[in-house]
Amino acid sequence: MHIVYRAENLFDAHLVKDALEAAEIPAFISGEYLTGAIGQLPAMDYIAVMVPESSQATAEGIVREVDARLSEVRQAMSEIDDLPDDPFVVPC
Repeated sequence: MHIVYRAENLFDAHLVKDALEAAEIPAFISGEYLTGAIGQLPAMDYIAVMVPESSQATAEGIVREVDARLSEVRQAMSEIDDLPDDPFVVPC
């Protein structure tokens, strides 16, 4: 198994894993359960998405696409000045 993505959080790892599995590439999240052991601390380099060596090249292209979309969303969220107090209201 080879690491194709190091995730900042568990949500990102699952988004990448789901995208890989949608492309019929088997994927595994390494370190998924370590986040409970470190509590509120950031999960720096503990969470990684892994794929078999035979799928690595194809997986890297998919990972680049998902990572680019995640970066766009993070950038858009950082540009929003006033977030609503209600957690159920999503800014558009």
